[in-house]
Amino acid sequence: MNEVLDIVSFVLRLSTPVMALIIITVCFFSLRHGRREKRALIALDDPDRNVRYPVLYWENSIGRSRGSDIRISDPTVSRDHAVLLRRDDGWFIADTGSKAGVLVNGEKTEGRHPVYVGDNISLGTTVLTLRRADDPTDANDRRRTTPPKVHKTVPIGVILFLLTIYMSIISAEAMINMGSLDILPHAVIFVCALWILPLISRFIFQRKNFELEALALFLCGSGIILNAVHDQRQAFIQLISTILGYCVFCFMLWFIEIPDKVMKWRITIYILTIGLLGSTLVLGSALNGAKNWIVLGPVMVQPSEFAKLAYIFVGAATLDQLQTKKNLFGFIIVTGLCVMLLFLMSDFGTALIFFVTFLLIAFMRSGDFKTVIFAVTAAVLGLMLILSIKPYIADRFQAWGHVWEYADSTGYQQVNSFVYSASGGLFGVGLSKGYLQNLFASENDLVFGLVSEEMGLIMALLFAIIIGGFMIYARAVSTRSRSTFYSISACAAAGLLVFQAMLNIFGVTDILPLTGVTLPFLSYGGSSMLSCWGLLAFIKAADERTYSNRKLKAGKITSYAPQTDETDDHDFDEDDYEDDEEYVEI
Repeated sequence: MNEVLDIVSFVLRLSTPVMALIIITVCFFSLRHGRREKRALIALDDPDRNVRYPVLYWENSIGRSRGSDIRISDPTVSRDHAVLLRRDDGWFIADTGSKAGVLVNGEKTEGRHPVYVGDNISLGTTVLTLRRADDPTDANDRRRTTPPKVHKTVPIGVILFLLTIYMSIISAEAMINMGSLDILPHAVIFVCALWILPLISRFIFQRKNFELEALALFLCGSGIILNAVHDQRQAFIQLISTILGYCVFCFMLWFIEIPDKVMKWRITIYILTIGLLGSTLVLGSALNGAKNWIVLGPVMVQPSEFAKLAYIFVGAATLDQLQTKKNLFGFIIVTGLCVMLLFLMSDFGTALIFFVTFLLIAFMRSGDFKTVIFAVTAAVLGLMLILSIKPYIADRFQAWGHVWEYADSTGYQQVNSFVYSASGGLFGVGLSKGYLQNLFASENDLVFGLVSEEMGLIMALLFAIIIGGFMIYARAVSTRSRSTFYSISACAAAGLLVFQAMLNIFGVTDILPLTGVTLPFLSYGGSSMLSCWGLLAFIKAADERTYSNRKLKAGKITSYAPQTDETDDHDFDEDDYEDDEEYVEI
């Protein structure tokens, strides 16, 4: 009987990476092909030069600069003259500090000014006329162009069915290896949540695509079962944290639905970011060398995880605000205060994550390599100061790349991770059969090694590929997002997740010094789980599909400029939204 169970366990273990690969392929394929083809939303005609400028984005910079989305070679036009942007109630033009100003139909504008099809926009001596994207330049030719082709996405039911099979496989293997059904409640509750959460997403929040959340739940489910075979209490906390994390995810999507409204909270979020870290410094308790925890009875909270979300809010902004306020001074001050507070807490891993996130946001906001080089130089000097003040950090650097020479001291965890990870081979020794579980922090700081030992190198690499795929996806959707706020926040959030994963994985494998940060969605930790779901919301919001169905139901879709006629140039026609409706109803 035992031999039969061993064979079944082995077959299930071989099936795990196959099923995981199918899920990952299906989800990323659906994400990739579910977007509309890139094409102009509206157009700007320059009759004097006989030039048509296609408007490709929701927020478009107009000016003489080479970096402008719409570049006009006219010396009377400023380098960064204006921003043409779209919101729920139509298109707007905003002067961003130009010398000549912006005129609409001959009247000078202040702030954001609505524009309609047929309006003339004057920038210096250049006059641009707003046209529908499919309006031909020849007035005698009025043929409509072909609507954009949209690929259908994989149905949510198919993805959930695949996830259920995957969870059944790893749960069955774990129970066979353990010889008990102790983890069955965890698996059943998670699968139930797996089917309930998309129903909430679809019917309450009116969202149709679920692939990004499915990938995150795939990671969460794997982490819950991995924890359950070693510590069922931790697995239960991880399960509850996953459900609460999804609630945070939904709240974040609601909160950032209107970027202009979010910008009004900027000062409050400034204060919140510093307040979260400052409160930890005053009220926090030291754990594993870092004073980054606040103990509330039986609950331990790590405020620096939530400060990551607030920090991205502070760094992101809409394009017209970025061009009007062209400095990073306020953001640099907030960054400096955050890093200083984390330094005082001795949480250097999180400080490094904040710094790399700052580099991403600073470059996306300014496109200036000088700022990045200056920041990196300052960071190197700060690192030298830290090494001189904190000797134990220097010890970690001393062992970096030579952990075998320090196997009995600072390299102990990494050496054991090497040994046990290698014993797992491609398919692992089996859930609950590993030895790394007996090592301190195996379920969080060393979780990559634990996955490699018990689930195999293939599964460990697939988990890493998913997190890396978040960055690729964020970069892809950011070019078509509804606002620069979404573009910056999505790339910053994805970059933060990827860099945090790199610190964890490369720290375990001695490619980088061991910093003690968690592996997103997989490591044990409630605060980390909530933070990861919040960061995922930034990535989700950048996809223009995320809010499109809600706008359709509310009658507020403005994806394409309305066709006008001679009777009323400002009337909106529902027929003009047929392209968007075809796009939404996937």
